[in-house]
Parts: sequence; C-alpha cells; structure tokens
Amino acid sequence: MQALRRLFAGELPQLVMFDLDGTLMDSVPDLAAAVDQMLALRGRPAAGVEHVRDWVGNGAAVLVRRALAGGLEHAAVSAREAESALQDFLRCYAGDHSRTTLYAGAAELLGALRAAGVKLALVTNKPERFLPELLAEKGLADSFDWLVGGDTLPMQKPDPGALLWVLRQAGVAADQALFVGDSRNDVRAARAAGVPVVAVSYGYNHGEPIAAENPDLLVDSLDALI
Repeated sequence: MQALRRLFAGELPQLVMFDLDGTLMDSVPDLAAAVDQMLALRGRPAAGVEHVRDWVGNGAAVLVRRALAGGLEHAAVSAREAESALQDFLRCYAGDHSRTTLYAGAAELLGALRAAGVKLALVTNKPERFLPELLAEKGLADSFDWLVGGDTLPMQKPDPGALLWVLRQAGVAADQALFVGDSRNDVRAARAAGVPVVAVSYGYNHGEPIAAENPDLLVDSLDALI
C-alpha cells in the first residue's frame, strides 16, 4: 500500500472513510431500474442508465427530483410530487440489488486495511436503511466500524459533518485520516473536514472529470491502493 503511505509520511492512515456508490460499488444499474419503475408508475418514459449515472451522488431525494425534472436542475418539481415519487422509488429500490457489483479491488483493499489495523468507515448519501443488507449481500457485512447513511445525520456530503462525526467517534485527527470517493461532493466534504482525499476516476461525478477537483491522489482502480 505504498500509494497510501506516500500520503502519510511512510505510514498508513489511522482511519479510512469510503464513499459507496461509484467508489466501492457500481450501483447505477439498480438505481436506474428503480427510477424507471417510479417513472412508469407515472406514465412517463424511462430515464435509463446513462442519465441516472449523471444524476446520482446527492442522495435518493435529489435523484428522484432530477428524474422527475429530466435533468440536474430540479427546482420546478413540486415538493408534493417529489415526496410521492420518493416513496415509490424507495419501495422499488428495496426489492432488488442483484445488478449492483463491487469494483475491482474493493474487497481486497478493505481486507488489507483491516488486516493492517486501520479503522474503516462508510460515509454515503444513500439512505441508511439499505446499507446493512446491501453490504451483507456483497460480502462486506463486517468491513466497517461505522456506517453513516444520507439520513443518519442532519447533513449530507458535501457538508463535512458526517466526516467530522466519524473522526470524533474514532478519536482520530483529520490529518491522520483519509477519505476515498468518486465525486465532487466527496472531495469537497473531505477538504472542508481537513481530511486528505483520494478520488477514483471511474465513478459518478455528474458527467464531469473528477480530476478538476484536485484530489490529493487520483487512481483509475482501487487496485492501485493495495
């Protein structure tokens, strides 16, 4: 894990926090299926995987509003319509995660960090209710010391609050921790928390290259961190 050691003066970080969707797992196929089911219930055409890939990253409520609006900007969607659609989306998404797959190196990296005694946390904008079952289904049930979903705390990334909460729980200073993510929300949350950040190039960042956010390290695969 020399790439990580180079960020921490030859040592490993004491704590590594991970994003989930677009970082450890490719979940867009299941999210898109649930979005399309929600839209079908309203007699509307499917959005499809490619559109949903650009819309994810800000939690389920924003994803649904973007789907209803047909784009990233969703201010015209009424609160009543959005809430009804959100409940339908959550029911549809709860039914099937078979299309979600781990990215190469994800399980191996988590295992290597845990074997080295590094504390691990998951900080995602996905609703917390889905995390235990999804992680168990993908073989990651015992990988994390802390799970923080998008509705666990009052704030979501890019707000740094969830990262700061984990730092307090772990008793680790910000400069001894690391965040690994795929989107501008991840990089900006880490920066605001004072935490070094690694970004993966293959994830979901609203169709924009994550390199523009200037992470401390950019990798094309989690294998590069092992």
